[in-house]
Amino acid sequence: MLTCKEQVARSSDYLDGQLTFRERLMVRHHLMFCANCRRFIRQMRLMQATLKMMPDAPVKNVDALAQRLADERRKDRKDGK
Repeated sequence: MLTCKEQVARSSDYLDGQLTFRERLMVRHHLMFCANCRRFIRQMRLMQATLKMMPDAPVKNVDALAQRLADERRKDRKDGK
């Protein structure tokens, strides 16, 4: 069985479908018994999906957007939300 360290090292290749059949079986076997690595894989999948949804072009006025979000967060904290 793979160790968690070995599992993490193979995670990107696993999610990208680049492992051999035998390697995929070893990863799946480890995931059956390791809740921490299952959580890690779920987080990696979420990160991949989030990155795919991001725009390719840089966002204009990033500083203004960051300031607006910070202001809204401060306002929510004051309002007790």
